[in-house]
Amino acid sequence: MIVIAPISIEHAPMELQQVRYVLAVAETNSFTRAAERCLVVQSALSHQIARLEKELGARLFERTSRRVRLTPAGAAFLPAARQCLDAAERAAAEVAAAVGEVRGRLAVGLIPSVAAVDIPGALRDFRRRYPDVRVSLRVGASEELVEQVKEGALEVAFLGLPITARPEGVDARELARDRLVAVVAPDHPLAGEPAVDLRRLSSEVFVDMPAKTAGRVQSDQAFSAAGLGRDVAFEVTNADFLVRMVGQGLGIAMLPSAYASQLTGVTTVEVTDAPARVEYVICSRAGRTPAATAFLDVLGIPAASGPNASG
Repeated sequence: MIVIAPISIEHAPMELQQVRYVLAVAETNSFTRAAERCLVVQSALSHQIARLEKELGARLFERTSRRVRLTPAGAAFLPAARQCLDAAERAAAEVAAAVGEVRGRLAVGLIPSVAAVDIPGALRDFRRRYPDVRVSLRVGASEELVEQVKEGALEVAFLGLPITARPEGVDARELARDRLVAVVAPDHPLAGEPAVDLRRLSSEVFVDMPAKTAGRVQSDQAFSAAGLGRDVAFEVTNADFLVRMVGQGLGIAMLPSAYASQLTGVTTVEVTDAPARVEYVICSRAGRTPAATAFLDVLGIPAASGPNASG
């Protein structure tokens, strides 16, 4: 067991548990839900936060009967509070690792179309092997995941980028390269074609990710480089919903072939001049936690650094 001394602010001890309570309220916007998350009665949580506010000499939250939100002082307190907790948790995890135990947390991020590795299967095997690690999973856009790894909110993330881009500010290892294919409804006129080109696709209505996201940029760049425009009538953030829209004949899409091959209810068509994307696994440049190292070992992925690491 590791003992961490209280943090002192003007001779008043700030306890890590108080910091945890503040973060829980900030993330849930509710004292009730925060208390449930922290497995404590609400009165105790409220008392500890009020005590901390008194020690700091500033209110961290504005409380009304309808909502709870951070004050400017609370917003200023949050980043350092997260760093404090992350450092404490990492210290405890490193001590456990030194005696042969893997503990702490494992926060994994991924884009929905990851195909190079089996994340659900790896998480299952990891939890069986390391039951003392608190595992969480976040799904988001590639650019969001890079920022979350840099901020320390995620230990490991799996993402996809156009071949013209690389993850910046993190350690990265390339996992796979894949070409995009056209995805159409089974009764679409293109469904019976062995292959098409971008010029033929440019006359179609598209379902795609929001503009400027990594999942969208690779296709936009390809059409632009070919001197072509296209009509993206439907912008969605969820890959499953995108596929459902295509299946209903509302438009066509372009998705990585390895991911598209797993889909049902739609048909894939090769695109002769299709763009490509690269899948990466990324970790913080500050180093991998013991849990992150163990998880990548489960996946058979070596350290995310070296010749293939991004700068």
